Amino acid sequence: MNEKLYASALSNYKKWADSNKAEAKSEFNERHALCDEMQSYTKERLQNLTEDEFFNLIAPLWAMGMWGNKRYYLDNVIENNGMDLLRAQLVNLFYGSTSIKNRWDEFREKVKGMGPAFISELLNKFKPEEYILWNKKALIGFMALGIPNIPKSNSALDGKKYAYLSKVGRELVVSAKKQGFSEIEDLLALNYFIWQELQIVPTDMGVPLEEEPEKETKKQKAFVHNDVRDRIRDIGLFLGFKAEIEKKIADGAVVDALWEVSVGNMGRITYVFEVQTSGSIDSLLLNLMKAKNNPSVQGIVAVSDSKQIEKIKKEAASLREIRDELKFWDYNDVLKVFDSLSNAYESINALGLVPSGLF
Repeated sequence: MNEKLYASALSNYKKWADSNKAEAKSEFNERHALCDEMQSYTKERLQNLTEDEFFNLIAPLWAMGMWGNKRYYLDNVIENNGMDLLRAQLVNLFYGSTSIKNRWDEFREKVKGMGPAFISELLNKFKPEEYILWNKKALIGFMALGIPNIPKSNSALDGKKYAYLSKVGRELVVSAKKQGFSEIEDLLALNYFIWQELQIVPTDMGVPLEEEPEKETKKQKAFVHNDVRDRIRDIGLFLGFKAEIEKKIADGAVVDALWEVSVGNMGRITYVFEVQTSGSIDSLLLNLMKAKNNPSVQGIVAVSDSKQIEKIKKEAASLREIRDELKFWDYNDVLKVFDSLSNAYESINALGLVPSGLF
């Protein structure tokens, strides 16, 4: 780790806090209020959580900042998961007796539409002394400090990696306190510090993502699949489509994601997406062929990485039914598009031009 940079950034943060006492105090109070609110969700309260209470729990998260119409998005999450599953997984995430590695993985495996940014923010505000808030800002901060073995993909972030990141975060807090910087009292305070002081990667250092890229496990590939699926849905929502995941579109065809729009008296126009990070190419192509049986389907898209896309193209070349209509989308581009759109919408929503709940 770049100890010199960390010490310098801590010094700058302390100078700022000393020179802006009112703002620093306001941030301190804000952090504690956020934690108090999250910690008010007792096990019993979560076990009996209503849809409105679920909205009140999730809507204020920073991970929701990109969504102007938070109610619509969270209604979608409830519809895709059901309240019984959401209650059970929130109870297990906060109060489960197994390791954070297992609780994290179970939540990611079972809950649709709530990825690492959501999960880590919930944990961070519930136990700020133990769990890190992991998002793009935290990633940039860790890169700047030269932290080794940073996950190469947020989408593939599993419980083992999250436990490691939290451990590193706790070590950073201990180091700050030893150096006399009491302002970094826990991992939520560390997050505020990272946002303010560590958002530029020095030009004279390499980016310490995987020193030797790790081969993704089957579990990580499943997380990537689900994250890409959810991001395609979210991009559709950003663009104004009715967008859904895991939707039956024709007999024997449940597609990963679809975008749908009604056009005057022409009826529905539907675009369907199948995501593949592992598994059978034949199965993917068969599902898309069946989807074409729905007359509203005007576009079919296979989503995978660049190497797999070339394999899919070769397999599809012999299928007259879809070979000329099938489109391809690299899932790394999907994630980049989502990041760009979410940054744009978060900035626009911050202007407050549209009152919350108007739609």
